[in-house]
Amino acid sequence: MNVVIIGCGVVGAAIAYELSQVKGLKITVCDRQPPAQASTGAALGVLMGAISQKIKGKAWQMRQSSIQRYETLIPELEALTGRKIPFNRQGILSLGLEEENLAAWEKLVEIRHSQGWHLEIWDTAKLQNICPQVDVYDGLRLHKKITGAVYSPQDRQIDPTALTLALVEAAQQNGVTFKFGVAVLDTQTSAPESSPQFCNQLETTEGKIAADWFVVAAGLGSTPLTAKLNQLIDIRPVLGQALQLRVGHPLGNPDFQPAITGNDVHIVPVGGGDYWVGATVEFPSNGNEIPPNQELLESLREQAIAFCPELATATILRTWSGLRPRPEGRPAPVIGKLPGFSNVLLATGHYRNGVLLAPATAYAIREMIIPQGVGG
Repeated sequence: MNVVIIGCGVVGAAIAYELSQVKGLKITVCDRQPPAQASTGAALGVLMGAISQKIKGKAWQMRQSSIQRYETLIPELEALTGRKIPFNRQGILSLGLEEENLAAWEKLVEIRHSQGWHLEIWDTAKLQNICPQVDVYDGLRLHKKITGAVYSPQDRQIDPTALTLALVEAAQQNGVTFKFGVAVLDTQTSAPESSPQFCNQLETTEGKIAADWFVVAAGLGSTPLTAKLNQLIDIRPVLGQALQLRVGHPLGNPDFQPAITGNDVHIVPVGGGDYWVGATVEFPSNGNEIPPNQELLESLREQAIAFCPELATATILRTWSGLRPRPEGRPAPVIGKLPGFSNVLLATGHYRNGVLLAPATAYAIREMIIPQGVGG
């Protein structure tokens, strides 16, 4: 059975690797760019599972299964490829601000406990003791006073580019063909009167590619692609900017470096005294053009400094931005059959959770192609 995956960000690469473990599939991945460009290359890889406010239904199930899968996936990929994938196992620390409701956090701790997950509520004394880099008094008065924190030891942070490249290499070892620099020009489908329709092949810049299944995992590129099939899935860009700051030494305790988050600002240790700080959320004002707003980037940096004052002395190594794919008028992500087609699957529009949900998305696509109990 031939499967073609369009798009090789973290989601497309995760699907390729997952499917590569099924016997009898011939898998081709095409992307008009090299792997891990677009939103994957700009992501911070903060995997907010247990600490997220999603507590039931599909949104929580997907988070839970992804976080669990990462524990086995990373050592598996490292063993297969010999690559080192930066994977922070020291958890996520969410700073509680004045206006945040402690009772809501206590309720979440209880719910997670019943689901088999562990969360801890820290008061300011414990926070100061364990993470002295966090300023609970806030000399700058930029943010509301920190009233404590919630620590999630089972959540993680991963380098999205290193992860994607390892997924590609492992999938290649399992026989997957990757075609980079290949764009889809058109699609060929069965006669329009047949219902549901069947997509026979793609016309690409490298010739025709036929398949039994097509998986659209192209993020923002999914919109023009689905338009070619007359079933437009409307995905809009939301810009995010981030910075890499060099302090030159670890903040606080060098042996305990969790990702720190508060007020939607992430401070992510990436080793060697460097930290990623992100990310802004910028919507297009007219059309789909979003010029990066310098003031928003600066206020992001100031918020990070208010939380960890030592960042004020850090040098800015680089700044970057990326466009996240956000589905218009429906929840993210979009996973399932393209309406009107029997063999076109969507795995797109993950907005801010592509890295987090990649393993669960890959598993969902595998289930649609090879229902449980069938095949390898």
